Amino acid sequence: MISIDQVGRTIELPSLPKRIISLVPSQTELLAALGLEDEVVGITKFCVHPESWFKSKTRIGGTKQVNVELIRSLQPDLIIANKEENTKEICNILSTIAPVWISDIGELNGALHMIQKLSKLTGREEQGTQIVERIVANFESVDQFVPIQEKWSVKYFIWSNPSMLAGKNTFIDDMLTRSGFTNCAVAERYPEDDGIIEPDLIFLSSEPFPFSEKHIIEYKKVYPNASYFIVDGEYFSWYGARLMDAPAYFLKLRSEISECISRQKGN
Repeated sequence: MISIDQVGRTIELPSLPKRIISLVPSQTELLAALGLEDEVVGITKFCVHPESWFKSKTRIGGTKQVNVELIRSLQPDLIIANKEENTKEICNILSTIAPVWISDIGELNGALHMIQKLSKLTGREEQGTQIVERIVANFESVDQFVPIQEKWSVKYFIWSNPSMLAGKNTFIDDMLTRSGFTNCAVAERYPEDDGIIEPDLIFLSSEPFPFSEKHIIEYKKVYPNASYFIVDGEYFSWYGARLMDAPAYFLKLRSEISECISRQKGN
């Protein structure tokens, strides 16, 4: 079986993989949705979904640092990685143990392509097609119900000290656009905030930095007129099976924002 991953590398497997290691939390959740309970033998310490896997599967380290010898001992026949979340060095080392399939995702279509490719590679093509169809249908509901006149500007913070934003050419940027927001970040990838442009909304993400209500006070010193929301970073940045539920979350968030802004104007 031959598959070309999303960075253009050719992966060849003699048969369907029976011992899979995932180095990517969102793709681990996808493997669970595809029904690969028995095949997945190793995950990272950040692969918190599904919870049963987090408790029972062997954890092989993080996304940037892994236990190579532990991975070797698990005798994988496929390792699933991501260009952004895992380093090139790690992927090169692990490729001496087993084929490494690397995803590279910057927008929704890339995520759909990844789901289709991995589901085929693991013998779960029918399940993968069903997941893709649900994602596409649910995102069409967002396109239908987001009012054009409520395209609020937003700064989406992913880190504190230094304050870092989700910029252009990121999956988060694509999710913001698809859910009807205008990303104020001008630079690509994950720039530090310049504190110049004040948006309508400040989104403080729940991950990778665990923002909470206490951080709002700090940011209000810089942006006193913006409305603040702690948002679920998994729905904005996880590009696997969670995308099936992301549109419903985006619509709920927009409703909460609309109600909040209406109350503020009423005051």
